Amino acid sequence: MSFDLQPNLENDLLILRPLREEDFENLYQVASDPLIWEQHPTKNRSERGGFEVFFKEAMESKGAFVVIDKKTEKIIGSTRFYAVKTTQNAIEIGWTFLARQYWGGQYNQSMKKLLMDYAFNFVENIVFYIHEHNFRSQKAVEKLGGQRITHLENQPMEIKSASSVIYLVTKNQIKIV
Repeated sequence: MSFDLQPNLENDLLILRPLREEDFENLYQVASDPLIWEQHPTKNRSERGGFEVFFKEAMESKGAFVVIDKKTEKIIGSTRFYAVKTTQNAIEIGWTFLARQYWGGQYNQSMKKLLMDYAFNFVENIVFYIHEHNFRSQKAVEKLGGQRITHLENQPMEIKSASSVIYLVTKNQIKIV
C-alpha cells in the first residue's frame, strides 16, 4: 500500500486520528454498550476481555483510528483501514463502531467520507467486509453507493470467517455529498 494508513483527518463534525494505547479506557466506555455488537458475530466486545482483544488487534493493524466528536472533543468510536491482499488498487474500511447516540444521522457518513476522500487519492476501490446478519452496516454501506461483490479485478475476494458479505465502492460511484 503506497499511502499512510493512519493520517489525521477532520471535517466540521469529526476528527479521526491514529489510535493510541492511552485511548483504551475512553474507547472501551463506548464499546461496552452490548447493542453496538448485537448484529456482530463477536458479541463479547462489549465485555472488557473481548474488547481487549479487539483493541490489541487494532493497535497491531497500524491502520486504526479513534473517532472524535469535534464539538464535545469526546471519543465516540473507532474505524480502520486495512490493505486488501489481492490488489494494490483497493483498501478495506472496517471494524467501525460508533456510540449509539451517533447512529442514524450524519456521523457515519461524515466519517466514511473523510476516509474515502483520503483513500481515493491512492486507490480506485474501497471494500467493506460485513457479517451477513449485520443489516445496519449493510444498509449504511449501501447508502454510500456500495455494491455487493465476490470478485475484484477478476480475482475472487478473500473470504473472512466473520464477514460473508463484501461490498465495493469505486471512486466514480460514491454517493456521499
